Amino acid sequence: MTIQIICPRCGACVEPHIRQCPHCGIQLGVAAAIYEREVESVVADGEVTPITPEILVPRLGEYLIERGVLTQEKLQKALDYCQELRNRGERRLVGQALLELGMVDRETLDQVVTEQILQLQSALQQVNLQLEQRVRERTHELQTALNKLSELNQLMSNFVSNVSHELRTPLTHIKGYLDLLSDGTLGSVTEDQSRAVEVMQRSEARLEVLIEELIQFSMDSSGTLALQLTEVDLRELVETALSRVGQKAHEREIHLRMVYQAESLRVKVDSDKLRYVIGELLDNAIKFTPCGGNVSVSLISEDSLVSVSVQDTGIGIAKEKLTEIFEPFHQLDGSVTRRYGGVGIGLALVRNIIEAHGSTIEAFSDEGKGSRFVFRLPLV
Repeated sequence: MTIQIICPRCGACVEPHIRQCPHCGIQLGVAAAIYEREVESVVADGEVTPITPEILVPRLGEYLIERGVLTQEKLQKALDYCQELRNRGERRLVGQALLELGMVDRETLDQVVTEQILQLQSALQQVNLQLEQRVRERTHELQTALNKLSELNQLMSNFVSNVSHELRTPLTHIKGYLDLLSDGTLGSVTEDQSRAVEVMQRSEARLEVLIEELIQFSMDSSGTLALQLTEVDLRELVETALSRVGQKAHEREIHLRMVYQAESLRVKVDSDKLRYVIGELLDNAIKFTPCGGNVSVSLISEDSLVSVSVQDTGIGIAKEKLTEIFEPFHQLDGSVTRRYGGVGIGLALVRNIIEAHGSTIEAFSDEGKGSRFVFRLPLV
C-alpha cells in the first residue's frame, strides 16, 4: 500500500519523499523526516496511526486554547476520550478526537495546524541561519589562529636558523685555536693543560653537532631541506658512522657491531644526511645504554629493499611514549633530559630525512631491555 501525507496548506496528497508540495510550494522537509518515524508505529492489533499534518504539530491543544478556539475543559474531555480509545486498542490524535467530538471543525483545525507548521518551518530556518553564521565565525577564528600559528612557527624557524648561523662563526674560532693548542703550534703545554684541551675539544665537537642539527631542522621546517642523491655503498656508509662513535662507545665499554648479508648494498641516497641519520641513532643508542651493553647495526636484504636496524640493550622506552619520540623539541622525561642531555630535535630530523627519501622509520622498545629503530631503502 502506498502511503501519502497531506499537505498542511492545500490539503493535496503528497508522496513522502517529496520535500516541497508541487501544488502550493510549501516546504515539507520536516514532514518527511517525522513521517519516516511515525509510519512505522504500529499498535498491537495491527492498526497504523493515521498520517495527518497534526503529527507535525507539538502541543496542539494548548495552541487551540491560546487562540480561544478551545477551553481547558474541552481539551481535557478530548484527552480522556483518546485515553479511552487507547485502552480499547485504538489510537487517536488530539485533533482527530476534537473533530469526532464536534469541538472544532475541519477548517479551523487545518488552519491552526498549518499556522503551527509554518511557524515551525520559520523557526527552523532561523536556527539554520544562526548555525551557519556561527560556523562562519568559528571557521574564521580557526583560520586566524592557524595563520597566527603558522606565522609563529616561521618566526621560530627563522630565529633558530639565525642564532645557529651566528654561533657558527665564534665556534669556528674556538675550534681552530683548540686545535693549535692541541698540536703544539702555539707552544708546549703541560699534561694537565693537554687533558683540559681534550675536554674542551669534546665539548666543542658536541656543540658543533647541536648547532648543525638546529640549522638542518630550521631548513627542513622552512621547506628548504634538499637532497643530493648519489649512489653509495650502504655498508661503507655505516662503517664510517660506526668509526665516528667508536671512541664514545669505548669510553662506556659498549660493544659495537655490524651485521650484514652482502658485501655490497648499493642505494641512492643523500650520503651526508643518511650518515647523520645512522650517526644520530647510534649516538642515542650509546647514550641510553648502560656501561657494558651492546649496540648493533643490521643491514638485511628484503627483495628489492635493504632493512637498516639500529638496536641497543639500553633503558628502553615506554610503549605509550613511542609515538612521541619523533616530535621536535620533545623530551619524554625531564630527569632523563638532565641526565643524558639533548635538545630534542635529533629524532625529529631523523624522521624528516627518512621520509624525504620516501621511507618511514619505526621504533620498537621494551622498558629496561632496549630499543630498535628500523627503516628501509630501495636497493639500486
